[in-house]
Amino acid sequence: MNNDYQTIIDGLKSKIELIISKYEEVSSDNQRLIQDLEQCRGDLNTSINKNKELEEKINKLQLTGAFTTSSTDVKEAKQKIGKIIKEIDKCIALLND
Repeated sequence: MNNDYQTIIDGLKSKIELIISKYEEVSSDNQRLIQDLEQCRGDLNTSINKNKELEEKINKLQLTGAFTTSSTDVKEAKQKIGKIIKEIDKCIALLND
């Protein structure tokens, strides 16, 4: 009877040792994953900040581009204004008749 108990106890000991070993392995993996997660969070925050900076630069460039004009744009605008003035003059002339 003692042999039966000893066999059961030995079996339980080996299962407990296996459980402890698996726990330590999972705990180690968990710590590694926590470190990876923190690294990813840091990378994400860096990317978010970089994205905000780039958006601000885009907005500034778009604003700057709105105020800069090329010589062809100015030339076209002057031509359009000239045509509009001629049409207004024609209308005024017709009203004076």
